[in-house]
Amino acid sequence: MTTRSWFNSYGMKTNPYAPDIVFVPETRIGFWFLGTQTWTTHVLSVALDDLERLMPQRQLSYPLVLDAGCGQGKAFRLLIEHFSPQRLIGVDAEVKCLQHAQAEALKEEIPIELRHCDIAALDVADASVDLVFCHQTFHHLPRQQMALAQMFRVLKPGGLLLFAESTRAYIHSWIIRLLFRHPMHAQRSADEYLAMIRDQGFNFGSQNVSLPYLWWSRSDLGAFEWFGFGVPAQREETLVNLVAVKPG
Repeated sequence: MTTRSWFNSYGMKTNPYAPDIVFVPETRIGFWFLGTQTWTTHVLSVALDDLERLMPQRQLSYPLVLDAGCGQGKAFRLLIEHFSPQRLIGVDAEVKCLQHAQAEALKEEIPIELRHCDIAALDVADASVDLVFCHQTFHHLPRQQMALAQMFRVLKPGGLLLFAESTRAYIHSWIIRLLFRHPMHAQRSADEYLAMIRDQGFNFGSQNVSLPYLWWSRSDLGAFEWFGFGVPAQREETLVNLVAVKPG
């Protein structure tokens, strides 16, 4: 079976050797960018700082952290610094990403287990995880509702979901369409993501939600503000950060 025959009508890749894994492969420029220091410093780190301030009843340590869609493992060091886990699990659908993530895992002193699986079919035990970190992952997933249900399943009662996501307004912008590849039919607005997470059974309030309008998330890459026109008061949000709790 050739690689070309693995793709369905939406451009999603289905692996005949692992049929539970369905994903949209990233472009070469996308894969390169996700491994850069710019990504780590100006996207990952910024999101984690914002998510941390949204957390209710912050604990000193979250023993088992799941990085859902760990990519190349660039969040591992940051997750250890922020949440002091005893163990970390990273899952991703892309083998090439996990090969890079393995190199990052070997730099750390705590056990980091990498698993090749689709988030919609997580290979993680029920009620075993203290904190799920899901950063810029959902807009890559064609089976979002199934993935959310899996994250709810693996969290312990009282466990936290840290969700940081680009919305349809950003993913459908011309620059992102040009440079990256996504399942375009699966994209959602910020309000739709919030409703989906609440409908799954997670609890959160307005104090646990942030809608950062960062320059890189705008269709004009911040040019409107740069030239002195300010930020539009009426707009479709391009990012949503959320901390939600699985009821105890």
